[in-house]
Amino acid sequence: MSTPPTLAGEVAGWGAMPTGAGEFRLRPVRLPADLELLAGWMNDPETAAFWELAGPTAATERHVRGQLDGDGRSAPCLGLLDGTPMSYWEVYRADLDPLAGYYPARPQDTGVHLLLGPADHRGRGLGAILIAALADRILRERPGCERVVAEPDVRNRRSVRAFERAGFRPAAELDLPGKRAALMVRDRDRDRDSGPGPGPGPGPGRPGRPDPNRPA
Repeated sequence: MSTPPTLAGEVAGWGAMPTGAGEFRLRPVRLPADLELLAGWMNDPETAAFWELAGPTAATERHVRGQLDGDGRSAPCLGLLDGTPMSYWEVYRADLDPLAGYYPARPQDTGVHLLLGPADHRGRGLGAILIAALADRILRERPGCERVVAEPDVRNRRSVRAFERAGFRPAAELDLPGKRAALMVRDRDRDRDSGPGPGPGPGPGRPGRPDPNRPA
């Protein structure tokens, strides 16, 4: 019998990630304590345009609760910078996700969705800094993972640029349910062959994954 995914448990133990912007860490979402904060971010017009979770807090709760009550293959987290919650992240097993039906997935491919909450955190390079830090940590903590992937909406140029500046390469465009996505890939081989990736860039806004993620 195969071992069930335990990604949610892994993420909780990854610890602090030093960055040029401060100390970054992921903390698993706690419901109902974090619900009002998350729902407020989801109702920001820039975020809502891509995440599509604007409206009552129940919409956000259903989205997050489905992951918390799942089998551990997707970990919804708050991103804390110097102890202050300022972003929302989903780290998930892309190879076990419906996304795997749209690209040539490899075992242990790990996917990332994110949003930067407060508007004053966007557009100044912070997204790229945090994406790069998390990709480094995923590849360090998950030795069986050779690639970190993301699939932002192609219309979300700020997000695509942030992934590029965090060392991801555009691999393909995918027609997913509800959006056309840019498949962005950070290869472990990139680190062996060419050292650290590009520096910080503008912050991203949304994810997008093909199942009722609604999510990336």
